[in-house]
Amino acid sequence: MGEVEARSSLWRSIRIALLALAALLLVTPAAITAAQPSRIVAVGDLHGDYQAWTTIARAAGLIDASGHWAGGRTTLVQLGDILDREPDSLKIVRSLQQLQKEAPRSGGRVVVVLGNHEAMNLLGDFRYTTPGELAAFAGPNSSAIRDRVYEANRAAIEKAAQAANPALTPQQIRDAWMAQHPLGWVEHKLAWSPSGELGRWATHNPAVVKIDGTLFVHGGLSAEYAKLPLDEINRRVEAAMASGDDGPATILYDPLGPLWYRGLVERDPDAEEVRAKQVPPHAPLTADQELDAVLSAYGAQRLVIGHTPDLKGIEFLGGGRLARIDTGNSRAYGGPLSWLEIVGGRMTAHTVGRPPQ
Repeated sequence: MGEVEARSSLWRSIRIALLALAALLLVTPAAITAAQPSRIVAVGDLHGDYQAWTTIARAAGLIDASGHWAGGRTTLVQLGDILDREPDSLKIVRSLQQLQKEAPRSGGRVVVVLGNHEAMNLLGDFRYTTPGELAAFAGPNSSAIRDRVYEANRAAIEKAAQAANPALTPQQIRDAWMAQHPLGWVEHKLAWSPSGELGRWATHNPAVVKIDGTLFVHGGLSAEYAKLPLDEINRRVEAAMASGDDGPATILYDPLGPLWYRGLVERDPDAEEVRAKQVPPHAPLTADQELDAVLSAYGAQRLVIGHTPDLKGIEFLGGGRLARIDTGNSRAYGGPLSWLEIVGGRMTAHTVGRPPQ
């Protein structure tokens, strides 16, 4: 080999080595980034307390001072029961809807799990709805709208009232009905109906979701429902919401169903009553056995639930495989403001002080 050929061969060897090194340098940062574990933040029941929500969301790095998404690639899971007990549920809904649109622009995600109180409002069950929540829907035409609704139903309203008390005059009946249906009531009912804007939004929120090995559900997953695929549970709940199914067998009120079940964290008399009527009778399981069955059914490592308040704070049960995160965030309960963080499969409970009202 001549001197020129030798130099050419040497240069080719050096060039190949440099290209290999350059490729390694280019790949390494990407590989490191890909290996970073995802971050999930789960927030429990909020029950109309907008200040509690924004305080938690800022402390968890989810929103900035203006209320816009600041969570980057974080996945936020809010476990339902946004509504009732305190006045600002509509503000929380609007915030979550906004973040659902903003988060994907940064690679993040916002999942709102359906709670039993969202289902109750859709079905017209307003036992826990506050005057402030109704007033949030009132507008300049609310009085005229309410009058039209009353006149359209006046005959039926008067008949029902006089059946209970024949001495009532039409004016007394009207005054009582108006007092029971404050301004904003009609708009609230329409918005939360199955065909209303908020009813349709809630209908399309999942009852149960699995993310990176973690199951999230508002109430709990019973052994009975764990026999169903997650998609089937969500399909049944969505169908019941879309049709406004409030029948005695509806999944939306089933004590064993995902919106109401409490048996994983405490004795559940309603669930026990249903199980006592099963044929053949349900073989009782311990909470740990039932948790084993649920996690095994879905190939999950852990389960996160809300619904059943624990004012002591977030509690880890079942050998750290079950997180109970409804800590009474709303002032209606007065519990600690909290959120759960999951990074690389490790769950960490966080709290933040409640600001003065």
